[in-house]
Amino acid sequence: MNLYRFEVTIKEKPIHVIIVADSDEKAFELVDIELEKHYLKMPEVDDISLYEKRKIKNGAGFVLSEFETIL
Repeated sequence: MNLYRFEVTIKEKPIHVIIVADSDEKAFELVDIELEKHYLKMPEVDDISLYEKRKIKNGAGFVLSEFETIL
């Protein structure tokens, strides 16, 4: 199994969607399903980008932040 982080652009606003799936194809399908469940009316999606993919072994996670990374 893999943990996916997608960035979905709707009306020029980025939205992050986290998915657990066993293949890339299934993960993209689940993004559409989760968006349909989240919104009352399915919005027009401008873009769906696979941002990160991680193997789930003993644990996995993502940090989601609106702030720019400062090094």
